[in-house]
Amino acid sequence: MTTTHEFWLAGRRASGEAEFEVRHPHDGSLVAKVSVPTDAQVEEAVAAAAAVVPVFAATPAHQRAAALDHVAKRLAERTEEIARLITAENGKPIKWARGEVGRAVSVFRWAAEEARRTNGEAMRLDTDPGGTGRYAIVRRFPRGAVLGIAPFNFPLNLVAHKVAPAIAVGAPIILKPAPATPVSALVLGEILAETDLPAGSWSVLPVENAKMPALVQDKRLPVISFTGSDKVGYQIMDSVPRKHVTLELGGNAAAVVLADWSSEADLDWAAGRIALFANYQGGQSCISVQRVIADASVYDRLVEKVVEKVKAQVTGDPSDEATDVGPLVDENAAKRVESWVEDAVAKGAKVLTGGSRDGAAYAPTVLAELPADAILATAEVFGPVLSLHRVEGTEEAFAAVNDSAFGLQAGVFTHDVQTAFRAHRELEVGGVVIGDAPSYRADQMPYGGVKDSGVGREGVRYAMDDFTFEKVLVLTGLDL
Repeated sequence: MTTTHEFWLAGRRASGEAEFEVRHPHDGSLVAKVSVPTDAQVEEAVAAAAAVVPVFAATPAHQRAAALDHVAKRLAERTEEIARLITAENGKPIKWARGEVGRAVSVFRWAAEEARRTNGEAMRLDTDPGGTGRYAIVRRFPRGAVLGIAPFNFPLNLVAHKVAPAIAVGAPIILKPAPATPVSALVLGEILAETDLPAGSWSVLPVENAKMPALVQDKRLPVISFTGSDKVGYQIMDSVPRKHVTLELGGNAAAVVLADWSSEADLDWAAGRIALFANYQGGQSCISVQRVIADASVYDRLVEKVVEKVKAQVTGDPSDEATDVGPLVDENAAKRVESWVEDAVAKGAKVLTGGSRDGAAYAPTVLAELPADAILATAEVFGPVLSLHRVEGTEEAFAAVNDSAFGLQAGVFTHDVQTAFRAHRELEVGGVVIGDAPSYRADQMPYGGVKDSGVGREGVRYAMDDFTFEKVLVLTGLDL
């Protein structure tokens, strides 16, 4: 018998009048039943968050840091249990699920450290005669309660990237997990409930997507942190122009292999990293490799190696330790990827490997000669599909990267430090990774994009800045 998971309302367990099922993407088995909050319960959570804003902002740093430390410790202790929950609800291979838990531990640990060392800034004002005897202290304060809307692809770590910075700065947060993957967030609620954070400072509400507009519009939630599709993200931003909205949206990340990256060892490394990070998480990552842009001098050798290494990716049951690539989040997602590949092939693309679907699983796929009018050429596939493109020289390669509506991250395989700095300067993305795939992310670094990839930054300290504003205190009549 499957137990129904309760949700977390203002820090305490609660259940609603309805529930929904969470099913395993791999075999359709029932993972959990989840209780859905009523409209009255959502109102109670929002009212509690709004009421606790001044209380939470005034909590001492050690209290917030201790709570964050506790979460990091308990996540680490429960790694295997939570990893298997992630695999069950999301379908990601267990090896990647364990890595996700480890990253979430790091996020909460970083947030605890940042909570302790966020000291503000002091500045003397007597640099002009009118400021004689004056001294300023600049501190940051929460903008108010945060509405965090999380996606399905990292059901724990991307939740952590919203919850941990909010707690670190003392901002109450209402978290809405993705309907497909709420269980990890609800387990995180169990751990948060073990802390002494003020009542109302956090809630985990698995509300239906249809109820999201009301939360978005609620003036008591002046900050919105959204991770998901660009279509939904910009709809949110456009609907609440006076709110502070941060958006971490999609991408079609490029890996660039330049002419100087030409030895067999170089190309083996690049091909291995490209194959791995085009397919990890089933390609369901905003920085999965989708486009490979290779100099003509290395293109043919690289293609052979990429296809070989993609074929070597082990597919199957995500609970199997050997599996590299599991299913997509559901069969509809796999059908969409299938239709996009079919569109590309109908327009002239060649399938070098893959190109088949089995239920919610889509085979790791490599395409060549992708036409510019194919959907895959411009949209985010969010599946295990990559395309290979031949270019002549660095200028053409960088132009190809920038020929995109998105700009999240890019990887550039080069040994030339001048080219590395040129890439940093010229590529229209939020992050450039030299010597590796674009899929690298350290959880403390600023992470986010330009163009249709969003606004604002994740990464603990940078999210803390987004959740707060500067306030100046001017002291007068001082003998400096």
